[in-house]
Amino acid sequence: MPLETVSAVALPFLGTTIGAGLVFFMKGALNQKLQRILTGFAAGVMVAASVWSLIIPAMEQSEHMGKLAFLPAFIGVWGGFLFLLALDHLIPHLHINSDRPEGTASSLGKSTMMVLAVALHNLPEGMTIGASYASNNAVMGSSALVLAILIGLHNIPEGMAVSVPLISGGMSKPIAVLLTALSGVPTILGALLGFWLGDIGLLG
Repeated sequence: MPLETVSAVALPFLGTTIGAGLVFFMKGALNQKLQRILTGFAAGVMVAASVWSLIIPAMEQSEHMGKLAFLPAFIGVWGGFLFLLALDHLIPHLHINSDRPEGTASSLGKSTMMVLAVALHNLPEGMTIGASYASNNAVMGSSALVLAILIGLHNIPEGMAVSVPLISGGMSKPIAVLLTALSGVPTILGALLGFWLGDIGLLG
């Protein structure tokens, strides 16, 4: 994997770590309204990244198909949706502000499952970056860095939103920040997988 790709993959991981590290500057619990605003901001960034850095470039890459140029992107979106849905049902995890675990039955602790919930969707985030850089198409390649930056920005409030409940549950700040940062590791693994698939021509 080229150094340029490695650097881009580090951005989402760095975003998660920075977001988690912000708890060191907090004196109390995160305000609920602020948490909702941060969550909305993260969602907005990912929607923008999905549309302008993934879906539209994918359709532009398929312009030679004429009226069916939307088809590869359509299939890809639904394939990704079903892939993440399958992981959601297989991997035990717990969403923020929820007391009901999801996925297969497990004896894992609440903190561990909360971290797994974030790690769960960091895998496809990494895959999109890796596949974008593996593509020889200029349209997709030019969007890869922008995509990595947007995902990194999205991960800052996400990192904070994960580490704060861990601390509220009695975990020390250093351990909470470390676990939250480790939840970003699947981004790297996903990038390796995405780059490989794109390099052999399955995603590129």
